[in-house]
Amino acid sequence: MKAIPIPAIAGAYRFEPQPHRDERGTFSRTFDADVVRSVGIDPTAFVQDSVSRSRRGVVRGLHLRREPGEAKLVRCSYGAVFDVIVDLRPDSPTYRAVETIELTDETQVTIYIPAGCAHGFQALTEPADVAYRIDQTHDPAADVAIAHDDPALGIAWPLPVTALSERDRHARSTSEVTGRLK
Repeated sequence: MKAIPIPAIAGAYRFEPQPHRDERGTFSRTFDADVVRSVGIDPTAFVQDSVSRSRRGVVRGLHLRREPGEAKLVRCSYGAVFDVIVDLRPDSPTYRAVETIELTDETQVTIYIPAGCAHGFQALTEPADVAYRIDQTHDPAADVAIAHDDPALGIAWPLPVTALSERDRHARSTSEVTGRLK
């Protein structure tokens, strides 16, 4: 497994497994504590694993938590997603930067999203499963949603949006949210 920095978002990483392929299929290590530790991330900090299943065209996000925020390891375990990270850390050198990455079950790439960054994705397949490893216990009172179609972010979602949650339908713009993150 290799750890590769994502230059557009300070502190974000891509963890690329090196799958073993043979006549049976593939085998990949999707988490390696030593590799995670080698880039300064505490592998023991993660306290919750979750998974979502989405239909093609569904957008989930953009989501983040109020301070102290939460860091995530995110991987598409089945299908494919168009994944989005938005840096909303005011003192970050990549503040307001947006990075998009296609995650697929073929590659099993995991991305590390630092606390203070918003995250979302669009399912490109029917279905798409996304696995999350999160470093904070869920606290709904700390949840923040940013509009997926905020013109200030300019995210070009690859498919027409087929569904959003109620919370995401009423999400606010980045400028409205950034003052309320503390």
